[in-house]
Amino acid sequence: MVAKKAPFNEVSLVEARGGDDAEWRDDDGRPRRTGTVWTASAHIITAVIGSGVLSLAWAIAQLGWAAGPAVMLLFAVVIYYTSTLLAECYRSGDPVAGKRNYTYMDAVRASLGGAKVTLCGAIQYANLFGVAIGYTIAASISMLAIKRADCFHAKGHRHACRSSSNPYMILFGVAEVVFSQIPDFDQIWWLSIVAAVMSFTYSTIGLVLGVMQTVANGGFQGSLTGISIGASVTPTEKVWRSLQAFGNIAFAYSYSIILIEIQDTIKAPPPSEAKVMKRATMVSVATTTVFYMLCGCMGYAAFGDAAPDNLLTGFGFYEPFWLLDIANVAIVVHLVGAYQVFCQPLFAFVEKWAAATWPDSAFIARELGRVGPFKLSAFRLAWRTAFVCLTTVVAMLLPFFGDVVGLLGAVSFWPLTVYFPIEMYVVQRGVRRGSTHWICLQMLSAACLVVSVAAAAGSIADVIGALKVYRPFSG
Repeated sequence: MVAKKAPFNEVSLVEARGGDDAEWRDDDGRPRRTGTVWTASAHIITAVIGSGVLSLAWAIAQLGWAAGPAVMLLFAVVIYYTSTLLAECYRSGDPVAGKRNYTYMDAVRASLGGAKVTLCGAIQYANLFGVAIGYTIAASISMLAIKRADCFHAKGHRHACRSSSNPYMILFGVAEVVFSQIPDFDQIWWLSIVAAVMSFTYSTIGLVLGVMQTVANGGFQGSLTGISIGASVTPTEKVWRSLQAFGNIAFAYSYSIILIEIQDTIKAPPPSEAKVMKRATMVSVATTTVFYMLCGCMGYAAFGDAAPDNLLTGFGFYEPFWLLDIANVAIVVHLVGAYQVFCQPLFAFVEKWAAATWPDSAFIARELGRVGPFKLSAFRLAWRTAFVCLTTVVAMLLPFFGDVVGLLGAVSFWPLTVYFPIEMYVVQRGVRRGSTHWICLQMLSAACLVVSVAAAAGSIADVIGALKVYRPFSG
């Protein structure tokens, strides 16, 4: 009989120390966690400052100077608050000694149970699948932008410089197949730090280019109410675009679905994991909001109503071409890491389910060996490779960056970022039904539901419009 597979968060440190040494294990018997407020912040920033930042100038262009920054700030406040509620749910009962919940679904199961667990899992993992597709699209667009920027520099800005993004999606997929063999979050901390540095790199370049363009224009572009209704934009399109902008901003802040998994990397108390996670959330949300405000606002200031849906690949900027190349390389490197940060919970879920369903299977349990951070097994290699291939093929079918970003943000925002965290917190902290606190939480949830439904409607309308004129695999 083949031995059952070890828990997926276990790392080589314990194996090197002799496996059973209690000194190197936490209260749940798993290898001692070593995460800090800074590694947790790096994970969050890697997840948050992703491709979404590049669409914020377009989002503000739809809403204008009055509503755009205000909506962004409002989303930041809501995301921070609901994330602090979710952080309280990592341990059931006592915040220091209570039973750990290793995943978002575990937390829902411990607090809510029943059909809500199934619903949460379906929404969470479908969203993670969608994020993987969105990141594949974004990475390929950036790789293609490098080629086009060099072409425009050599042949002039009027040259078409057309090319397919499909080969770049395949290249990104190959890289993700390799990195997906890193077994869990504990082993990708270094990838998160590299990715976080890259995110600051391209965000800063986008900001600098926006400032330079604004100075060259002799002042700020744009208006208080956003893109004008006229020959190119009908009143209906204005409404749909404004709603999609809400989805884009929501997507730019989405990380709640992996918060519990990130919190599970933090070292044991004192202080409690919840306190550390709240500090990490404050640091990361504040940092990203400053960057988002600067990048989104300066992009809109530079281009006004003509702001592209991807600031660094929509070719509002042509020169200096080498700086655009550096920015887009940074985007690709960041997305390699962000893809892993988002997909690790899905990988772990399927692998735990398979190990529990077929505990005697040699195909699932047998480890082939370890090479640096890469830990190979036949099942992990087959399953994760198949997942990456599937997301790559779907990305090649639907390369609509702005529309996909808005839809993902809208669909996942209310249930995963607002509803479940609030409901779990109410149970975890025993908030009395009908109390002022309870009523305020339900009002927040209801308001966010309205925003989420409206944003989804706007994004679906744009996706349908894009599909009418698109031929699959045309790149």
